[in-house]
Amino acid sequence: MAFRPGACARDACSRPERMSESPKVLRARLAALAGALAYHDHQYHALDTPEIDDAAYDALRRDYLALLAAHPELAPTDGPQLRVGSAPVEGFRKHAHAVPMLSLDNCFSASDVRDWLETTRNFLLELRDGQTPIAVCCEPKVDGLSCALRYEQGRLVIAATRGNGVEGEDVTANARTIADIPQQLTGNAWPDVLEVRGEVFMADQDFLALNAQQDAQGGKRFANPRNAAAGSLRQLDAEITRQRPLRFFAYALGETSAPIAQTQQGIRACLQQWGFVLNHPAEVCEVTGLDVGPLQAYHDRMASARAGLGFSIDGMVLKIDRLDWQARLGFVSRSPRWATAWKFPPEQAFTRIEEIRCQVGRTGRITPVAHLQPVAVGGVLVSRATLHNADEIQRKDVRVGDEVVVQRAGDVIPQVVEVRLASRPTHSVPWQFPPNCPVCGSALRREPGVADTYCPGGLSCPAQVQERLSHFVGRPALDIEGLGERNIALFIERGLLQAPADIFALASRDGRWAGRDGQPLPPLADWEGWGEQSASKLFEAIERARTPTFERFLVALGIRQVGEATARLLGRHFLTVEALLACLDLVVAGDAEATASLLAIDGIGDSMVADLRDFRADPHNRASLDALLDSGPDRPAWVRVQPFMPPASVSPIAGKTVVFTGTLARMSRGEAKAQAENLGAKVAGSVSARTDYLVAGPGAGSKATRAAELGVVVLDEASWLALLAQTAPGQTDTQVADGATDRGDD
Repeated sequence: MAFRPGACARDACSRPERMSESPKVLRARLAALAGALAYHDHQYHALDTPEIDDAAYDALRRDYLALLAAHPELAPTDGPQLRVGSAPVEGFRKHAHAVPMLSLDNCFSASDVRDWLETTRNFLLELRDGQTPIAVCCEPKVDGLSCALRYEQGRLVIAATRGNGVEGEDVTANARTIADIPQQLTGNAWPDVLEVRGEVFMADQDFLALNAQQDAQGGKRFANPRNAAAGSLRQLDAEITRQRPLRFFAYALGETSAPIAQTQQGIRACLQQWGFVLNHPAEVCEVTGLDVGPLQAYHDRMASARAGLGFSIDGMVLKIDRLDWQARLGFVSRSPRWATAWKFPPEQAFTRIEEIRCQVGRTGRITPVAHLQPVAVGGVLVSRATLHNADEIQRKDVRVGDEVVVQRAGDVIPQVVEVRLASRPTHSVPWQFPPNCPVCGSALRREPGVADTYCPGGLSCPAQVQERLSHFVGRPALDIEGLGERNIALFIERGLLQAPADIFALASRDGRWAGRDGQPLPPLADWEGWGEQSASKLFEAIERARTPTFERFLVALGIRQVGEATARLLGRHFLTVEALLACLDLVVAGDAEATASLLAIDGIGDSMVADLRDFRADPHNRASLDALLDSGPDRPAWVRVQPFMPPASVSPIAGKTVVFTGTLARMSRGEAKAQAENLGAKVAGSVSARTDYLVAGPGAGSKATRAAELGVVVLDEASWLALLAQTAPGQTDTQVADGATDRGDD
């Protein structure tokens, strides 16, 4: 398996001695970690070809979150702490989830679980006494592929994968071949509309038998049961899926037309009654205060029993049992507050480093990669590991020829944990970072205090051009089918692509191309491996991409810290790309009011504003945007970005800007903000002329004074709740993330 450029980045960002670095350095390291995590999410969810193991992924994520915890002012509004899964793969119809399918945050120790419990108690006022017991439903965390099953009048009508959490793949025909998935629910107490969520997986013995069959038939072996299950469910031919021994455990609900139960255990009882198989053994543990003893006991029992369960698990899932508390706790962008995953420790093995090579990422970041003597870890043969950056190599003193400890928890590429110095060869010498880019030859640069090394070649470096263009056309961005990595590389090699605007000129230049040597090239349909149909499909896909949504276009630009959630946040405030760019032009010019208007958006901090400003100030980025958005003398603009469309809402505060201050008596400040956002409001951190409501409790200070000066409507808590009560009656959708892995399995 090839390790792609930009595949991973991790520095020692959680070490105390690094916490005094400048905001610029910290932002750079946050962006590097975020980019690495985004890449591995895509490899894991969209392609089912993970390149690092769960332990390495978890370590990256821990470093990222540790840096955020130490510097919350730098927290982006879209980052790995928010992102779920990846976009749907090609070949299946897309299915929009009525209720988003989210993922889980991770705990790795009893201390982490204690922190989760403390957060829960602080969020709900009635739990702050520390004495009210909390019932926690504990379940095995099955390592498979998440799937949502929609039933109408008791009959299965749609099955869909998680996808990116908002939109998945319609795999109904394949799901119907799985014996554990009822085509018709038993009993008659189910609601008219019922969405059941669970995990498609493969039992251990079935996995071994499948690989034996693959060996006998000369087929490709699967790395682990999770990959086997994912690949089997996502076959375009349902008959192939039928021949695979897939299973299904149900563990949660999505959209329902009527309430089902009052507790998580009640949901499990209903699911079993309706004919579903559940993930056992599960139990409810009662927790007093922050005593994690009962949860630790369950965790230890599961760790001891995992080898005999017959299916793969990599931890346990903890859920607040009461559904009314779940609803109030709600969600952050990526995961629920009312559930978490407690992971098992990873497995380890020994091997030697044969070679260290450098890869070039989209931003020019250079990632050293260790090529290992192949070693089996947990039944999987691994041969590569990222070494992250020069600091990590120096800290661990990693050298070619060293025997190293590697660890994994279920995927392919391991993490190098440490060097076994006692077995180091006598001729060993420290490894040195190369002075030049391995692709374009540019002299590499590393700014003082920055962990990562960069190639400054920019668009003159073929590796960076390919990575940037691949990101631009990728599924979370413009989603141009037919422009995968191979074809992007082909067009670059032949001199036809250098910037995003070149993509949209391909059709008009077809048959009139000139290659790098100046010689004419034939029409695309006449190229080897192409034809009239494939060329036509590509040009049609490019044409469809000319009118992207605000969010997709902003994601495609590759601005640091700007992903889907941040793009939606900016879209709600600016509505059009033109308005956003006009504001950024003022920010670049040093306009204090424009900068303040960005900072007033709840979730946009100094680091985000700096990244937006730096992107807009860069002349190459400006030229690229102008080429895309400006019309030419004989053509319209290549791209016409659609205005942002806020979701329809019957809430009286939808679209309003709200600021909270003072002490609230009925709920915590965090719960009040989450409730307002769920009803479509924009929560700001400071009062301005754009503020619609200031909700002021006792102790309100300067914000109340400022609101009075500006004529902003000031509400006490009772008036605020009365305003919310005007929301049209109806069941509010509940986002469900039960049983998901830390990476948000599809």
